[in-house]
Amino acid sequence: MTDIAASLRARIIAQAGNRCGYCRAHQQYVYDTLHIEHITPRARGGSNEEANLWLACGLCNRAKREQTHGRDPVTGRRVRLLHPRRQQWQRHFQWSADGTEIIGRTVCGRATVAALYLNSDLAVLVRLHWIKVGWHPPTDV
Repeated sequence: MTDIAASLRARIIAQAGNRCGYCRAHQQYVYDTLHIEHITPRARGGSNEEANLWLACGLCNRAKREQTHGRDPVTGRRVRLLHPRRQQWQRHFQWSADGTEIIGRTVCGRATVAALYLNSDLAVLVRLHWIKVGWHPPTDV
């Protein structure tokens, strides 16, 4: 994104640990450059202020689009998606026993998993291969 200053981009990368705020994919393991994403999309009034920006992989960013809310598949409640700056990933998610899937632990976590397709067939397959070479699951979540 060209309207984000290089210094701000560098701060966000450092703050996010160079990982997607949603699926936790590390930059060194994905083919495309991680995106600076708007937690509240600009189309919904979000700004380019640092507090509204985080890292997201292309799959998560494209799935999220302009969404700010999702539906919890267990309760049916409509809830806000994870705010990766304000909420701790491990409070809302955990890895499945084999490490290939992200399990939502809260209504927010479950809604985010569903809305962003965090366990798509492709994501699960890629994680399986990352596990085989010792790159996954991340230990710093």
